[in-house]
Amino acid sequence: MPSQPVRQGEPRWPALVALVGASALFYALPEALRVGPTWLIIAIVALCATPPVVLRSYRHYLILQICGHLAVGTVTVAMIGSLSLLVSRLPGHKETPEQLLRAAAALWATNVLVFAAWYWRLDAGGPHQRDLRVSHTDGAFLFPQMTLDPKIREEMGEGDWSPHFVDYLFLAFNTSTAFSPTDVPVLSRWAKLLMMVQSAISLAAIAILAARAINIL
Repeated sequence: MPSQPVRQGEPRWPALVALVGASALFYALPEALRVGPTWLIIAIVALCATPPVVLRSYRHYLILQICGHLAVGTVTVAMIGSLSLLVSRLPGHKETPEQLLRAAAALWATNVLVFAAWYWRLDAGGPHQRDLRVSHTDGAFLFPQMTLDPKIREEMGEGDWSPHFVDYLFLAFNTSTAFSPTDVPVLSRWAKLLMMVQSAISLAAIAILAARAINIL
């Protein structure tokens, strides 16, 4: 029985590039703030990114999903670990102000990229499931296009609109800067919990680390 084709409406490379970039940002951290060798994190991400490039059939969806979650989970654990190390070392003044600023900026950027990847992978079953639908009408986030009348969407040329990675990147960026969604209401409980975690990490990176570094310049 032939496998069900996947609608090739959304490119996968932006999410892969973002995740590799997030793992590479750990090189900006001082050695004492890295959880394990950075090359190992990049190697795990690269290894997990290989199946999505090689296996394009829908019947391999479970393998692709596991690899994607493992890659994002690895970077997430490393980011939280590095943030915890940095916060714990603040009272000892073991890092210079320049190192603190660089570490805060790297962790903040990593936070945006990592949670954009989580939202992209989890919303409405993930990119593979979204590609199987004619248009995006249900999910954890209420994008503005979803609230438009179907006829208006057709007139706008957005009849088959579906969120791409940049839409989730925009959502993650707003969450890390405004500490809340802006134009995209959150509907699912799991998404609300993830956004709470992302906002807490962003608050720690900006309000605690960066402020501390500027204070002692």
